[in-house]
Amino acid sequence: MQGILNQGLIPAKWAALTPDKMAVYDAPKDTRTSWRQLDSMVRRLANGLRALGLQTGDRVAMLSRNCVEYQALYFAAGRAGLVTQPLNWRLSTQPLADILNDAAPKAFIGEMEFAAVQAELQNLVDIPNWLQFGDGSDGTLNDLIERSSDAEPSWADRVDEDDPFFLLYTGGTTGNSKGAMHTHRSAAYGMLNQTVAERIVPSDVYMLTGQMYHIPVVLSMNYLKHGCPLVLMNFAPKTALELIEQEKVSAFLGVTTMLNWMMAEENFSSYDLSSLRNIQYGGGPMPSNIVRKALDSFPCTLIQGYGQTEGTTMCFLSQEDHINAINGIHPERLQSCGREGFITRVRVVDPGGNQVPMDGKTPGEIIVRSPANMTGYLNLPEVTKNTLRDGWMWTGDVATMDSEGYVFIVDRAKDMIISGGENIYSIQVEDAIGSHPDVVECAVIGVPDEEWGETVKGFVVLKKGSAATETDIIEQAKTRLASYQKPRSIEFVTELPKAPTGKILKRELRKPYWENQDRNV
Repeated sequence: MQGILNQGLIPAKWAALTPDKMAVYDAPKDTRTSWRQLDSMVRRLANGLRALGLQTGDRVAMLSRNCVEYQALYFAAGRAGLVTQPLNWRLSTQPLADILNDAAPKAFIGEMEFAAVQAELQNLVDIPNWLQFGDGSDGTLNDLIERSSDAEPSWADRVDEDDPFFLLYTGGTTGNSKGAMHTHRSAAYGMLNQTVAERIVPSDVYMLTGQMYHIPVVLSMNYLKHGCPLVLMNFAPKTALELIEQEKVSAFLGVTTMLNWMMAEENFSSYDLSSLRNIQYGGGPMPSNIVRKALDSFPCTLIQGYGQTEGTTMCFLSQEDHINAINGIHPERLQSCGREGFITRVRVVDPGGNQVPMDGKTPGEIIVRSPANMTGYLNLPEVTKNTLRDGWMWTGDVATMDSEGYVFIVDRAKDMIISGGENIYSIQVEDAIGSHPDVVECAVIGVPDEEWGETVKGFVVLKKGSAATETDIIEQAKTRLASYQKPRSIEFVTELPKAPTGKILKRELRKPYWENQDRNV
């Protein structure tokens, strides 16, 4: 299906239909780009990259915070048959170099803020073309765009739906980052899943709170595909509230922490948030007390999305599920990530691939069959073979499923704690700790214990000004847990280590306790 599913053509449609309507508001730069301007930028960048000698399938790396140039690259690369390779700017130079050496891009685009990192990378990685943009930069990206043809790139109609579109490196929650390859087809089906779940309408205005180097960029492209304006920001709670009011934002995706910080913002009630229609949250279940508070505080519905870099969003806990739960109808489903999406099949299976009983009790691994799944990991054929089996993607997440198909994630396979021969699922403990009103977020791990093998240790971020103690947190958790599940110690921290997707990096928490000891972290 050449050309038809080329996601790089998204701006062309709306440049023809609504050329002067705003496509992107780049809030950090306070610049507005119309559909006509965005499509011209995309065409010029596509032609410019090809003029550098890049060939079909070549990768273009990008190191930048959210900006209109970043969004344009996704479309330009798609238009030209190239592949966008976004980079996590939170990483240090050596991990970035390792990723670049693995992916071997033919061009690198860097924002001026990261000029020093770019200079270091130039000594570590062999990339033929280095470009830069932003105030104080050498202006090479802008020069490329300005001197390049504004004609429709001739490659656009040759792009096949199964050609690669972008290469996202995983957050590394269980080990080294891996390059997940997505095609124009997998992106299109991921967007379809989101369209149905979010119930997108033409009047929506979408705010991207996450960064473009991870999978929620598919959500921002999806709203653009519907002709809806996109508001770009680099998250700060006060800024987010101001932008919702100013730009009449109707939808956004936020992890639990973002919503907590927004609701804790001084004068929260003074912001006009009436434009909001729906908030999607992800990165794990939200404690029920926070769900209730969010539904009371924000004038809109909530949905939860469960996904991975490898599979976009795979399950959804619907708007009605949230409303029913707080009204006493299946309240336990607030701890669920919902049911399989519109174009997704989800099963919970034993190690042999056999579906476990749908009793809400028997754990197994989540596997997913979906046209939105990645095609594989770059340069890792054996890992790909182990992950993608007979059309199903094995996620590594342990869950139960109830009789109506609601999925309850109980842990990552590598995060399960075994204490005295008992399996302890960290999510259950985290939910118990999170029920304390002063807890913003938390994570638990197993730490070595001579008697029990492992015991439960919690890491907790408290609300500003809280005086809660370790005893307070443990006593609260005990009211919801069996004796063997309760945390034996609590450590208060200002923040938790996280992957780009917002998922907590428990391997970083475990390292000091299991160094030189036999545990698979």
